[in-house]
Amino acid sequence: MTTREVAAFLRIRERKVYDLAGAGDIPCVRVTGKLLFPRALVQAWLVRHTHYGAGAGALCPRPPVVAGSHDPLLEWALREAQTGLATLFDGSLNGLERLAKTQAVAAGSHLPEEGADAWNVGHVERALAGMPVVVIEWARRERGLILPVGNPDKVSSIADLAGVPFLPRQRAAGSTVLLAKLLEEAGMSLDQLKLCDTPARSETEVALGVAEGRAAAGLGLAAMARRHGLAFLPLARERYDLILCRRDYFDAPVSRLLEFTRGKAFAARANALEGYDVSGLGTVHYNAA
Repeated sequence: MTTREVAAFLRIRERKVYDLAGAGDIPCVRVTGKLLFPRALVQAWLVRHTHYGAGAGALCPRPPVVAGSHDPLLEWALREAQTGLATLFDGSLNGLERLAKTQAVAAGSHLPEEGADAWNVGHVERALAGMPVVVIEWARRERGLILPVGNPDKVSSIADLAGVPFLPRQRAAGSTVLLAKLLEEAGMSLDQLKLCDTPARSETEVALGVAEGRAAAGLGLAAMARRHGLAFLPLARERYDLILCRRDYFDAPVSRLLEFTRGKAFAARANALEGYDVSGLGTVHYNAA
């Protein structure tokens, strides 16, 4: 939105909008000297600054949903900890969008950044500018190519994928972003892959697609390859983070989840999953000013 449109939306003078933008109090970007305001972020900003009357402070404007990237360990822990949180896993980028639109209390993400061991933070800063969010580590995960039993196509690197039926993920998935990065590093592009028509929308679907013969390769987790008895070629050790608004971090559902992760049942489950490292769980990697 333009400055004039934001002023009309908030029913304030344009001068006040300039003051808010100048102080960094309202999310905006400057393009060729002109201020522009992402509508979803302005709406989220308005919700965050809503004041409730007596007794209404417990009301949460966000639905009890965890969005973003699918993680088998997180999905299990949310259920076993009886958090009452539903899941809507549809990709890392989709999760950030839902957080910006106040459609979720948390989002899982494994988006690669430039630099060594850099994940998620830059995407969070861009997508959730002006929002009081915190990024905490959930797990380090081994990601690579899930292949049929015996690896009949003799795939030994990402360069060997040319001509091999490949099961892609949805466009908003962190795996899609990582795949593009890995292909670029190998001097390849997505156009060189023989993509299946229907993408997999979860880590489980990638493994099932290969196990059922619908594809000869897919980018997935070591844990899923092992669960389905498939071959696996490791390519990256990624960091999967949870992104939350600071207020939601202290609410009962998230507190219950984090308390559960300190118990023996969680440790046993994490140890049983090949390629998972939860030693850094809870580490804060970003805390918006």
